[in-house]
Amino acid sequence: MEDIREKLEVRKERAILVGATLMGRLAKDGRKNDNLAELASLVESAGAEVVDRFIQKVYKIKAATYIGSGKAKMLWDRVERFNADVVIFDNDLSPGQIRELEKIIEVRVIDRSELILDIFATRARTRQAKLQVELAQLEYTYPRLTRMWSHLDRVAGGSASGGVGTRGTGEKQLEIDKRLVQKRISELKRELNTIDKRKLREIQGRKGLYKVSLVGYTNAGKSTLMNAMTDAGVFVQDRLFATLDTRTKKWQLEGGAEVLLSDTVGFVSHLPHQLVESFKATLEEAVNADLLLHVIDVSSSEVFEQIASVEKVLKEIDCDDKEMLILLNKSDAVSSMSAVELLQTIYPDSICVSAKTGLNLGKIADAVFDKYKGGDVDITVRCHAGEGKVVSFLRAHAEIKSEEYEESEVIIKARIGKSQLPGLRKICPDGIEMR
Repeated sequence: MEDIREKLEVRKERAILVGATLMGRLAKDGRKNDNLAELASLVESAGAEVVDRFIQKVYKIKAATYIGSGKAKMLWDRVERFNADVVIFDNDLSPGQIRELEKIIEVRVIDRSELILDIFATRARTRQAKLQVELAQLEYTYPRLTRMWSHLDRVAGGSASGGVGTRGTGEKQLEIDKRLVQKRISELKRELNTIDKRKLREIQGRKGLYKVSLVGYTNAGKSTLMNAMTDAGVFVQDRLFATLDTRTKKWQLEGGAEVLLSDTVGFVSHLPHQLVESFKATLEEAVNADLLLHVIDVSSSEVFEQIASVEKVLKEIDCDDKEMLILLNKSDAVSSMSAVELLQTIYPDSICVSAKTGLNLGKIADAVFDKYKGGDVDITVRCHAGEGKVVSFLRAHAEIKSEEYEESEVIIKARIGKSQLPGLRKICPDGIEMR
């Protein structure tokens, strides 16, 4: 049994999915463990093959095995029948529960958080993403070390024959590992803190620019939309969590207006809190955005559950009250328009689009431009002729009606969006007249 937890990743294995719904809680937490569709997508994205689904309703979580020893034995029967290599729970299990289940089932047991952490680890491409994932994995693993090292009780001690002299080895190794993990966690946090400060300076350097951030469920098509609307060249693949790194590009709208468009990591229901904490810097793009574009995959059979998952994560990062446009993506792949029509009824200002075919991309740009302007106002700006920042700002963000020079002063009459006025006032606090 010692070797079944030598590796914590999901290989090309035969997996049985387990969903345990606590009776009376389903309506409260909004989870639908009775279909396991999201978990199946995650497992397949990790490279495993789903061979069976084991769905149970439990009235009380069992401290030892979560689902009870009787149901665990039933699960063992299924493992034998389907020749499964791994059992994956759509629930978060304690280290003790994982250990007891593995004793009964005799194959590796993984919970939902561990699975998502594994997927993130295989998707990380940049230095920052790799550090974020490693930190999340270590913070997940650290409290589990005591139970994961319990085999040392049998190897080095823990029996009457072993005596006191042999028990110390296991304890010593456990303490060494805990110190090493704590040291590595501290190192990762220091390095990520340095990167976070640099990113914060980058974000602060964008003051005056209107910021738009793409958010949505994983694999909803955010990166494809980003590439279609800019020349970002974001990595795109039809799999969950293909993008873990934020990419920001300038996006040219009508009239020469420029905004910043950012892609973000995709959301999924019940993200491990370690990941949410580790990726907070990545999610800062959404936190600091002026406008969110919520990309929804209308071709998914789980579309309403996915919307709820995104809304929950946005609330967790205090973005739920931001101005938002709803984009109903993958409209070219729907088998029936009924779901699209229902969503358009729920979200009357939504735009039905297809990043793949380019359908209505112009409408997105027009809608963003309207939000960007926030309603137009006519202004007269007076400033010193040497104030190049003011002139450059107006040329980039306003429609200039006239430009006159009187001695050392420049007088510019322009039409500008209300949302751009704060940026103009920062560089020209006294020379603006409203008309």
